[in-house]
Amino acid sequence: MAQSTCTGMAFQRLAAPRMALLSLVLGLAAALAGAPSAKAAGGSGELKIGLTQFPSTLHPNIDSMLAKNYVLAMTARPITAFDQEWQLICMLCTELPTLENGLARKAPLPDGGEGMALTYTLQPEATWGDGTPVTTRDVVFTWEAGRNPESGISNRELYRRILSVDVIDDKTFTLHLDRVTFRYNAINDFRLVPAHIERPIFEAAPAEYRNRTAYDSDPTNPGLAFGPYRIVEIVKGSHVALEPNPTWWGEPPAFDRITVRAIENTPALEANLLSGAIDMIAGELGLNTDQALAFERRHGDDYQVIYKPGLVYEHIDLQLENPILQDVRVRRALLHAIDRDALNERLFGGKQPPAHASVSPLDKVHSDDVRRYAYDPARAATLLEEAGWRELRNGVRHDAAGEPLALEFMTTAGNRTRELVQQVLQNQWKQVGIDARIRNEPARVYFGETLDQRKHKGLAMFGWSSSPENVPRSTLHSEEIPTEANGWTGQNYTAYRNPEMDDLLDRTERELDFETRKALWARIQQIYARDLPVLPLYWRANAYVLPKWLEGVRPTGHQYTTTLWVEEWRRVAR
Repeated sequence: MAQSTCTGMAFQRLAAPRMALLSLVLGLAAALAGAPSAKAAGGSGELKIGLTQFPSTLHPNIDSMLAKNYVLAMTARPITAFDQEWQLICMLCTELPTLENGLARKAPLPDGGEGMALTYTLQPEATWGDGTPVTTRDVVFTWEAGRNPESGISNRELYRRILSVDVIDDKTFTLHLDRVTFRYNAINDFRLVPAHIERPIFEAAPAEYRNRTAYDSDPTNPGLAFGPYRIVEIVKGSHVALEPNPTWWGEPPAFDRITVRAIENTPALEANLLSGAIDMIAGELGLNTDQALAFERRHGDDYQVIYKPGLVYEHIDLQLENPILQDVRVRRALLHAIDRDALNERLFGGKQPPAHASVSPLDKVHSDDVRRYAYDPARAATLLEEAGWRELRNGVRHDAAGEPLALEFMTTAGNRTRELVQQVLQNQWKQVGIDARIRNEPARVYFGETLDQRKHKGLAMFGWSSSPENVPRSTLHSEEIPTEANGWTGQNYTAYRNPEMDDLLDRTERELDFETRKALWARIQQIYARDLPVLPLYWRANAYVLPKWLEGVRPTGHQYTTTLWVEEWRRVAR
């Protein structure tokens, strides 16, 4: 999962058919004038997809909300990404640079260190939907905006590490990196934005860029898309509609229109599926496993339900600037007081095993040699007493100053399973004298503002979706704590600071030998489980509820969504 800075800008309501038609006509005209001939697309009618969140922004590099990534995977492609087999592949590039093929090489740095030079070539036919070719001008602008501390770009660390960009021609460029890392050629988060549209907006006021980007002020502009689809209509909080992009160079997509509807209440999501208002429920942001199991028992003859275990980590971020949570004994007591095994068996049918650290057992760098916190209310009570929470008043512990052991507990409103888990945990904490006070928010506010700007005061439950062997620098390194001074960039929402962890994260990235790196990974997991900046809950299995006439949807098990291959989706006769 897996997400940082976003301002939650309102989307313009651009639902008028006349405006959408005008945009399509202009896009077609530009494509015919200056882009490769469009391949035949469509013919399979409309596909209506339901999910539980609406994007807080549509800018590809501001905020990393999964709902946004789900939609934008249909309108653009990353330069590199992990596929369904968890292999790194080119999507917008033509060949991965490696030390073996000579497109990657180690290069000396002015300070005497060693960096990397990586040469990529963009797909020759890649063209923005208004007919403007995707070129190295977009690469350079994306890098410049990403490095600017005022821009609000989420993963600014990526762009800081790129010292310079050499333009070889319109499609080929070389990145000069400030270090050698084991995953040197994975630039998955380097998501291109159109320089011919975005540069004037950015240069006019860099500090206001995240509030003025065309992705939010003019989201149906065809020049914002170069994927198989482009956005033609958007209604804030309701839906995003997409139609085939005439400049797409790849396999033509089958559907004439795809509508992604946000239905934040999961029972309503299921009801919309049964009524025909939507055709499918996205596994990335849909029914939780318990709901899917119940749905399959009732309606399995009419739908295909696919369960995909993977690198989706449900957890609770702790606000470590809260004095109560600064004491590790309180953090450990919180975890000892909850029965995660019972949650897995009773709610999830055994499909969502408890997590003990932040690395999935499915990942090759997972380590079992970590501290574990079994369900033990007596041990939780002892830890709380040791931490000074000894006096019980009306079932709530108080410290010597008379302050109650009360913590705000937040998650996404309308997610039935999360709210149920929340109530279970609240009750179990109550049994040991902890007063967890629930305050939930809609996902677009929770992710777009509360977490990004670290406004949560106690406990924040959500999920991270990750990629294979993804070094958690953005969530654990002290340099990645979002602040107003750094434009709220970074994903270390807990404000966790540990010099040894910082050093391990830096060393792990730079270590090329896998066995040595695996030992560093083991230490990262040990410290994580010891310090508990986060309460690990369980590993999620995403449930995809699809019509039986739909083929080609292939879940990945990691952070890259099925929609990155939407052109493979087909309607088949049954």
